[in-house]
Amino acid sequence: MAEPIRHRQISGRSKRGGCLTVFIVLAALFLAIRLFTSFAIDYQWWKEMGQLNTWFSMLAYSIVPTVATTLIGFVAFWIAHARALKHAGTGLGRYPLYAKLSTLAVFLLSLMVSLATTDTWTVVRYFGGTRGGAQDPVFSNPLTFYLFEVPFYSDLLGFVLTIVVIAALIYWLAGRAWEIRLRVPDWSQVQQISLSDLGLSAGLESKFLRGMGAVFLVSLAVRFFLGRYSMLLDEHGSFMVGIDYVDQYIALPLQWALIASTLVAAAALLFGKWRIALLLPLAFLVRNVVPAIVGATYVRPNEISIERSFIERHIEATRSAYRIDDRTREVEFPAKPEQQIDFTQHKPLLDNVRLWDTHAFHDAVIQLQPYRPYVYSATDIDRYTIDGKLRQVMISPRELDLNQLGDARGTWINPHFIYTHGYGIVMAEANQVSPNGLPVLFVKDAPPEIAVPGLKLTRPELYYGENVHEPVFVRSAQPEFNYPAGDHNAENRYDGKGGFPISGFLLRLAAAVSRGDWNILLTGYLTPESRMMIHRNVRERLSTLANFVSWDADPYLVLADDGRLTWIVDGYMTSRVHPYSRAIDVEGIGTINYIRNSVKATVDAYDGTVHLYVFDAEDPLLQAYRNLFPSLFVPASAMPADLRKHARYPETIFAAQADIYRLFHMKDPATFYNKSDAWDTAKFTNEQGAKPGPVAPTYVVATLPGETQPEFLLMLPFTPRNRDNLIGLMMARCDGEHLGEKVVLLLSKQEIILGPMQVEARINQDQNISKDLTLWNQQGSQVLRGQMLVLPIEHTFLYVEPIYIQASQAKMPQLKKVALAMGNNLVYADRYEQALAQLSGQNFPTAEAAPPPPQTAGAKSATQALPDSRIQEIRRHMQRYKELVSQGKLAEAGRELDAIQALVEK
Repeated sequence: MAEPIRHRQISGRSKRGGCLTVFIVLAALFLAIRLFTSFAIDYQWWKEMGQLNTWFSMLAYSIVPTVATTLIGFVAFWIAHARALKHAGTGLGRYPLYAKLSTLAVFLLSLMVSLATTDTWTVVRYFGGTRGGAQDPVFSNPLTFYLFEVPFYSDLLGFVLTIVVIAALIYWLAGRAWEIRLRVPDWSQVQQISLSDLGLSAGLESKFLRGMGAVFLVSLAVRFFLGRYSMLLDEHGSFMVGIDYVDQYIALPLQWALIASTLVAAAALLFGKWRIALLLPLAFLVRNVVPAIVGATYVRPNEISIERSFIERHIEATRSAYRIDDRTREVEFPAKPEQQIDFTQHKPLLDNVRLWDTHAFHDAVIQLQPYRPYVYSATDIDRYTIDGKLRQVMISPRELDLNQLGDARGTWINPHFIYTHGYGIVMAEANQVSPNGLPVLFVKDAPPEIAVPGLKLTRPELYYGENVHEPVFVRSAQPEFNYPAGDHNAENRYDGKGGFPISGFLLRLAAAVSRGDWNILLTGYLTPESRMMIHRNVRERLSTLANFVSWDADPYLVLADDGRLTWIVDGYMTSRVHPYSRAIDVEGIGTINYIRNSVKATVDAYDGTVHLYVFDAEDPLLQAYRNLFPSLFVPASAMPADLRKHARYPETIFAAQADIYRLFHMKDPATFYNKSDAWDTAKFTNEQGAKPGPVAPTYVVATLPGETQPEFLLMLPFTPRNRDNLIGLMMARCDGEHLGEKVVLLLSKQEIILGPMQVEARINQDQNISKDLTLWNQQGSQVLRGQMLVLPIEHTFLYVEPIYIQASQAKMPQLKKVALAMGNNLVYADRYEQALAQLSGQNFPTAEAAPPPPQTAGAKSATQALPDSRIQEIRRHMQRYKELVSQGKLAEAGRELDAIQALVEK
């Protein structure tokens, strides 16, 4: 009976083994299919982008280093394993099944080590990077050496050290395991185990392990050698980064002694001279203790005089790394706060003073243009030439929000075929205010209504943007939703070149498998012309195309001369290895000590066409990637003129440069060491009683000192550390050939110029203003204060703060008051023109000519000439307006005011 039972046991195990094999095969097949289908869809997308060569290059650059390091690791581990079995008195040839399984395990281990230790971008940058540039003062190496070579050597060394350690462990563990197995063939008969009988320490005497130990020590010596370069990034308190006096004269010589000791220890270990190898711990101790003693006893009591030249290196390197010196002009600005100016002479500047804060404008637009199911992306500031004049405008894209569909969102066809895109924009001039305190929209509604000459919007559909979902299918049998039009919906059929064909069965199958959505295969709405759109988010699209670029978190939309909408996104090349440079944290990027705005990308909002324009051809990092991907980039001169005039200096790099400049404007080492002239970013508060926060960089249209024409600038004021008075103003130019130029106004330390917080204090202390603010905050409403603008005019400053009021229950800010200050003069009025007239002492007409609302005191003269029927209509709308406001329906109330304005202007 024993034999049949044994046969059934074997048969059962065979069945279980067969099931396991089938499961493994099916899992591998499923994984292979998913990879293949994803590859097929990626191929179609890269083909759509016209960058198949770039994609193939990326695949090669990611695969080749991984394959090479995997093979190296596999050979090293296989040799270690084979030598271990030979040392144990056996071999792989005696155990075929074990040989196959162990070889597979060794391969998987080498693959994991390769993936964990190999940064493919570091490898390809090394081979693609150019050599040259300014040399560091200690090792006389160019910047490219630290950008490309040191990271590559460090990664290579880390890989070698990992291979050596794991190979040694494989040799020892496998050798000891097989020795034990051969010594004790039957563990069931063992009654007592002695560790000495197992011979666990015998393998340590082998030549193989000694050789591995020697290789490890040589690799360690190389690490100590490369460690000299990491000293260029060491921080020494708050006053410098890089090699200081102790490093150069004490630590570096001791580092060489440590390297020599490590090499001697490697030779001693190789020849079995263990005692000589013990010199290494002693050298390591001396290297780490002696510099600290010298620094504490000799350098620290005389730090500023001893470290002076090293601090100079640090200042110079940091200014270069953040490009503060490049195209930067520092201007002594002899401010005279009480100086009288000719306001008429500065009318172009004053006409463009921005009265709408981006947050207030955004909240107002949401209520004024409440189209479902659309939302408005973050508001951007730009400039356009309107009626022959440069005007500062606010733009909000109208993008799709599936959450507003409610339960209809759960229907598969809605998000994939019907609700596929956003529609249009809202645009308003930054300094125009309607009689009821709301923005004056000159691009609005759906279909688009444009109220100013020189602008046109021919392609309002936004298939690519910031608030998108995917995939969507266009040119299908199902018409797409465009915008609500009364009792029906306006529909659209896509006729652009965005997306890729998806009508073929195999492509539909690939899309269904890769997306895990079988509806793509089963739906009957796809036609022979249908196209599939993926990677529709602007930043995600660019990251997929060029993930080695850090893309700005704030794409902005441009209305081109031909009426198309195009996104512009700034791209940065950053690093953390610039010698002697101070590191900072940049939101959305991380810790860096080198940054360049090397690339500006455009993404067509209708068809998704992408262009990457080179705006800093001298950046060595960008040069490396241009060598690796020659078809990916085009020169800045190739950017169309109508888009080029909307290029701007980005806030991200400007904020980083300003953060550095507030300390590194101090070029004198003693001043820098003591931080005696340190600056801070000016502070402000936008709510009554709120905690002050730093002013954000602000785009304005203003005139630089010495210039006559207003231009688009990015501006940030500075105050002395722990003080509130103005000490400097940093401005970046954005227009034409001046793009990237920076101007810093340096104010006198003897003349006290009011900063934003001090002007805020004056506003808060004014009895009339304080009374109004307190009253408005207690009547079911909330007062919001826009960020104060600090505008240089001749030799003084104009301070502008708009004050808004909004209901507590519904956010629709209305501009209630405008506060202007210049010198000791502070004025406060209902309208900007009134405040400007009070400040200048004269009537100052502006471009705005909107009539006052009928309910104001001045309404009688404005309505005397109106027919009685129209006056009655105005009164009816006004009564309805009051009812809607009392009910908190501010959006509908706004439309009533628009109707009143239309009747008055009729």
